[in-house]
Amino acid sequence: MGDNAEPLSITEISQSLKRMVEDRFGHVRLRGELSGVKRAASGHLYCALKDDKSVLDGVMWRGNAQRLAFAPEDGLEVIATGKLTTYAGRSKYQVVIDSLEIAGEGALLALLEKTRARLAAEGLFDDRRKRDLPYLPRTIGVVTSPTGSVIRDILHRLADRFPSHVLVWPVLVQGQGAADQITAAIRGFGAIEPGGPIARPDLVIVARGGGSIEDLWCFNEENVVRAIAQSPVPVISAVGHETDTTLADYAADRRAPTPTAAAEMAVPVRAQLEATLADLALRQRRAVHRPVELGRERLEARARRMPRLDALLQPQAQRLDELSERLRRALTDRAAEGRERLAGIGGRLSPRLLHMAHQHGRSRLALARLNPALVERPLAQARERLAGLARVASQLHPEKPLERGYAIVRDGAGRAVTTSAGAAAEAALQLQFRDGALDVRPASGAPAGPGAAIAAPPARAKPKSKPKAKAPSPQQDDLFG
Repeated sequence: MGDNAEPLSITEISQSLKRMVEDRFGHVRLRGELSGVKRAASGHLYCALKDDKSVLDGVMWRGNAQRLAFAPEDGLEVIATGKLTTYAGRSKYQVVIDSLEIAGEGALLALLEKTRARLAAEGLFDDRRKRDLPYLPRTIGVVTSPTGSVIRDILHRLADRFPSHVLVWPVLVQGQGAADQITAAIRGFGAIEPGGPIARPDLVIVARGGGSIEDLWCFNEENVVRAIAQSPVPVISAVGHETDTTLADYAADRRAPTPTAAAEMAVPVRAQLEATLADLALRQRRAVHRPVELGRERLEARARRMPRLDALLQPQAQRLDELSERLRRALTDRAAEGRERLAGIGGRLSPRLLHMAHQHGRSRLALARLNPALVERPLAQARERLAGLARVASQLHPEKPLERGYAIVRDGAGRAVTTSAGAAAEAALQLQFRDGALDVRPASGAPAGPGAAIAAPPARAKPKSKPKAKAPSPQQDDLFG
């Protein structure tokens, strides 16, 4: 394009690269070794996938990280599924992981066998500990996911064979926290008091559908196995399909190949007619739900084409995690620097140095002498300014012009009258001269204006004494010399 091409901003080229990488590698499946696994406070999982020659940064957002069936750790070989994207904040590319699974089952199987041998040595899998199942349980407790197909299969099978009262304890059957919930559910059913407001189950079914060894790993956890072995209520383990085996199967009183088979073990068989009618009712319900399912599939297909809100916020969430980490390190460094400065300053505040500074200040104070001129000069200047103001004030006194032959005309209220019209409107006037005041009256019928006659007063007013002028200070001089 040449040198005349319009230059791109950093953001524009970063966005172009992001779109190009995401369009080209929108779905990838990678195999590598985990390194630098770290969970942020927000729940996001940050790691790196590497082989013998290359390293690729990866991130798994909180929603997907919570559904992991195992705890990721450094050195574990995994298969990651997701998409490639770029992170403009560091000018690098990374893989956004949607799902994570262990690359080989050998490591998990070795761990499983080690745990099985240890628990078997404690006698948790001994056949002499296993109890017979009740022939006709009145209440059956089910520990499984409330939204999966397993609970529906169990309920349907129980209804087909022999309707019973079922208590469902909803739990997670896969991912982080599933083992703790399953353990709490088994112990919770056993803690129900017989004869209470809630019927205590006569039998407990622990069920889950099929899946990989990673998906079923929560049923190999030690706390789940011990809860099953210590349960006061007989337990049927119905985890996975026939080929799936977990440690929960060894600890349970009876192992069922499927959740449906567990329901068949729990209750006896009723008439074949009732089973046929229940099956027809089930097919009818499925036919009714089919249009809803088709509509849901079409809606989900359209929703997948729309950008996800979490995908739009992912770069900002990653930058927030990075800034949070930088802030934490900066605060730590600032505190360390402050401690070093405080230690340096504290070393200079020894008692000997303070004593020397005190002695030096006392010596300087003893050598200082007060000069009287420093006090007398400002006083003389202030006295001269005060004398000048006094002379100006005496010349600006309002009665000073009376000494030069002027007079002040006042009305009856003592206010000065400055116009002839104002003087003609008054019934009586007062003229103040240098040596006293004289009361007069305007001539009757005289026009109000210049030259109006003023009648003589009937009697001469007693002259008022001249106000005494304020004697000037001895230090003051006359303003006019």
